[in-house]
Amino acid sequence: MPQAMTPQEFVAKWRNVIVKERSGYQEHFMDVCRLVDYPTPLEADPTGRHYTFEAGAKKLGGKQGFADVWRRGLFAWEYKGKRADLDAAYRQLLQYREDLENPPLLIACDLDKVIIHPQFVNAANRPVTLTLDDLLTPDGMATLRAVFHDPERFHAAQTPAQVTEQAAKEFGRLAELLRAAGADPQEAAHFLIRLLFCLFAEDVNLLPHDLFTRLVQAARGRPDAFAAQLGQLFAAMSTGGWFGTEPIQHFDGRLFDDAQVLPLDAEGLEILANICGLNWAAMEPSILGTLFERSLDPDKRAQLGAHYTSREDILLIMEPVLMAPLRRRWAEVRVQAEALAAERDAAPTGQVSAAEKAKRTRFRDKCNADLARLLDGFADEIAAVQVLDPACGSGNFLYVALRQLLDLEHEVIRLAAALGLTRFTPRVDPAQLHGIEINEYAHELAQATIWIGYLQWLHEHGFGAPSAPVLRPLDNVLQMDAIMDRATDPPTEPAWPAADVIIGNPPFLGGGRMRKELGDAYTEALFRLYGDRLPNFSDLVCYWFEKARAYIEQGTVQRVGLLATQGIRGGANRKVLERIKESGDIFWAISDRDWILAGANVHVSMVGFDGGGEAVRELDGKSVTKINANLTALADTTQAQILPENGGLSFQGPSPKAPFDIPAELAERMLTAPMNPNGRFNSDVVRPVASAIDIARGSRGSWTIYFADMEMEEAAQYEMPFEHVRMNVLPVRANRRDDYRGQWWQYARPRPDMRRALNGLSRYIATPRVSKYRVFSWMPANHLANDGTIVFAREDDYFFGVLHSRVHEVWALRMGTALEDRPRYTPTTTFETFPFPWPPGAEPVGDPRAEAIAAAARELVQLRNAWLDPPGASDAELKKRTLTNLYNARPTWLDLAHRKLDEAVLDAYAWPHDVTDEELLARLLALNLARARIA
Repeated sequence: MPQAMTPQEFVAKWRNVIVKERSGYQEHFMDVCRLVDYPTPLEADPTGRHYTFEAGAKKLGGKQGFADVWRRGLFAWEYKGKRADLDAAYRQLLQYREDLENPPLLIACDLDKVIIHPQFVNAANRPVTLTLDDLLTPDGMATLRAVFHDPERFHAAQTPAQVTEQAAKEFGRLAELLRAAGADPQEAAHFLIRLLFCLFAEDVNLLPHDLFTRLVQAARGRPDAFAAQLGQLFAAMSTGGWFGTEPIQHFDGRLFDDAQVLPLDAEGLEILANICGLNWAAMEPSILGTLFERSLDPDKRAQLGAHYTSREDILLIMEPVLMAPLRRRWAEVRVQAEALAAERDAAPTGQVSAAEKAKRTRFRDKCNADLARLLDGFADEIAAVQVLDPACGSGNFLYVALRQLLDLEHEVIRLAAALGLTRFTPRVDPAQLHGIEINEYAHELAQATIWIGYLQWLHEHGFGAPSAPVLRPLDNVLQMDAIMDRATDPPTEPAWPAADVIIGNPPFLGGGRMRKELGDAYTEALFRLYGDRLPNFSDLVCYWFEKARAYIEQGTVQRVGLLATQGIRGGANRKVLERIKESGDIFWAISDRDWILAGANVHVSMVGFDGGGEAVRELDGKSVTKINANLTALADTTQAQILPENGGLSFQGPSPKAPFDIPAELAERMLTAPMNPNGRFNSDVVRPVASAIDIARGSRGSWTIYFADMEMEEAAQYEMPFEHVRMNVLPVRANRRDDYRGQWWQYARPRPDMRRALNGLSRYIATPRVSKYRVFSWMPANHLANDGTIVFAREDDYFFGVLHSRVHEVWALRMGTALEDRPRYTPTTTFETFPFPWPPGAEPVGDPRAEAIAAAARELVQLRNAWLDPPGASDAELKKRTLTNLYNARPTWLDLAHRKLDEAVLDAYAWPHDVTDEELLARLLALNLARARIA
């Protein structure tokens, strides 16, 4: 162990030393070891294998380099002469770090000061500077000791995501202050993005050290002085020049195209002064755009603090769609490169003639030229890939794509250096990214996100900054409507930027909400524009899928990866996936995954497709031979046919689209009113109403007025109900466009076919259209199940039992769609395709198998009813006893009752009790197709 040295002795020795780096660095480091009570390299490791001076590493330029000191798993230390550029020393270490096994600390030193750069993963690492004077303090010495004895001390408590969240929150406060002062929201956003970039730029050394922070601190409490100085800084950043005595690079890129400054008051300056201390270099660009859009856009402020889509989530679709072909190609190139290098280096050594030496030199030169051409060529392939996000939002997907391409190119650069080649620098560039976004806040943030992410990557990997101007306008990120150009008459499809790969997260909007959200005129124009390719009221996301599919079919795009709600797997939405398989194929998909949308958790499907050339198929993380249009791999239930035998039995409940429901008290007055002029009582049209909520969570005791498909003259004779509808429904219908069938006194969709089918039944079956559990309930004949339900015109226990069996539930889950985590049931694709054990109406009378199903169904209902309404239960207790809560708990008695029913139904099909879900689907599909052929 070296003889101890005091801080005073160390500072006194080194304060006035002016020797060059190579002359003094080893002695300086050994004195540091004496100062912190740590062995020198030779004392600790005579072999130099894990702790040494002059640790060899390949520079990314291809030449051999050396870290001045290296300790495996601890640090790499680079020395420079006094007052030298320690940022350059740090960049040099960044280029060595992979060869030095990625030590947690990179340290640059000029004999006067030590700058410690932590490299911990997923931490907002911030450099720590120690001067000679700092070493005379207890804190300074404790910090230097930690380099050797406690490197975890430098592990930042915050993650980059947490820093970004905090920054966005504070910028939200600044945005509120500017709006309160009357600033135009878009001008305020542009100004705040400038401030954001300045904070980032000074922390990655694009602006002189702490320049912006010094400006804010100097003008604290003097808003006018700050505005004047900031305008001068913006002007210098616009063209390049000077700000006081500090040289400023040329930035522009339209972000700094003028010197306009919005005034911040004293409170705003205080906020800005406080956030200058954040580690802006460590921001996470994959969430930056989303969080800052929420903070700057008044319409999205409520989402601040909500969840967001992480880089890891985006990579789920980015890797298989964008990166997989490139990685496969890189694996081939790497093998070829290493073989060439091995051939080059295989020449024997020893004394040879001058002619032989020249021959070997020519051979090595040829190998190097071939090697450079191979690696250069692949680097050019990466740099040629054009990526489009046609709904890019604030740029998150585009940034992640850029990062992945840069990381892959970095692997090429590192291999080139390891194989002794020179001249390899990144060629991947933001110009490869193309975006379309309609929101002006998101559009501008997308450009900032991409540039910040790009500059951050260069900084983190030691490549400095681009040549002037540092920023370039991203004209390839367009602000426009991606699916319809309304500047033409009639509207036309807009052309998307040329790209090799399309990837992104188009807007999720259900077809049923399009009129409300987009307006009648837009919706009708969209239907006319795409009507020959997509069913009307397909979810909005389907239009992005269809446009991308068309580009694949034209051969102008190679691969596509898009997100959609789970609803794309079924109903009208599935048409677009069927078209994708007709003109190409789906090669990758995740059928069901939690996702964050506008801060809310939803369930999505992810789909990767191409022209059919991809040989590898993967579904839900498993290798498969095919992916069906409903995002399954085995039984292709998209082939299932509508069975005429099931017709006229299942209906969506009537849809009011106006306030027809009435409270129980009013219903009671109508029901006890005298007989009407037509000799009928109001009970004909005043009926208890059941929604999906009533079925799943218990009756709310609601009533409705339902004139079915009566003409006005007939309906008007029910005096009190008709007058109520005239007073309450007519004004609603008069003030809106009513594109539903029926007249104002009728439900918008009265479903007369359902009414006729139920005529004469004592009860019928209903199930929620959308529900976590597929539960079925009996409804009295006088109850009206509304549009949130599906109604079945049967009153027998056998039919109820088949519907409530596992056989039918498995089919319903596959054939239906989903809203978040709640499966949706449809009368057509779900029910009318389902093959019952015997065709409805042809059940064998007295067959013991049918009787067993009926008995099991009755037992299930009796047990459930006993649990739902036990004698003597309080009102509070009864409120807790709902079908949803029952199936959440699924007690053993309920499970056994369902198992008994399931086995009875399987016996009716003559299928084994242990049949798997996939085998069950295959059997049902075969039965469906056989029945369809017979029909």
